[in-house]
Amino acid sequence: MRVYNIKLNGGLVLKIIIFLLSLFMLIVFLFSVYRIFFSSGKFFVKDKITAEEVTEIEPENYTNILQAVHEDLDSYVGLKIKFTGYVYRVLDFEEDQFVLARDMVINDEGTQSVIVGFLSNYSGINQFQDGTWIEITGTIKKGKYHNEEIPIIDVEKIKEAEEPEEPFVPIPDNTYIPTSGIL
Repeated sequence: MRVYNIKLNGGLVLKIIIFLLSLFMLIVFLFSVYRIFFSSGKFFVKDKITAEEVTEIEPENYTNILQAVHEDLDSYVGLKIKFTGYVYRVLDFEEDQFVLARDMVINDEGTQSVIVGFLSNYSGINQFQDGTWIEITGTIKKGKYHNEEIPIIDVEKIKEAEEPEEPFVPIPDNTYIPTSGIL
């Protein structure tokens, strides 16, 4: 029978455990920094989505997405989207311009709303009257309106749609995390 007597230095074991935990946390931190800042080529997390894919925007996220696109237009240029709204025009629009609009409730009682939406281009928009509900598929591009750079939807497909049960969209709640993939 052999007996082994192993002496452990408590201070040394503690130092080894602390070193290994520190090394593990450093690896996790560096991996996180890489994923957030460098894996997409930009300084934020970016979902990979090809220009051929179409992202359907849900009414619950519409104003969050609208805000995100306006704040970081470069990340969304080339993205194809599909959404339902109504035709809204103002006097200074060109013949082929309209807003794919929704009404956004701005108070808790639901008694006040404002019109929000993407400026859009479509050569045949004159066949639709103001207030007509439509579903569009189009590509986000950069454009100018009153000398300000804004997102414009270049409409590729358009069709008349039924007014949804809930025509209103909520105010942006800042819980949406902007990505190029939107969803």
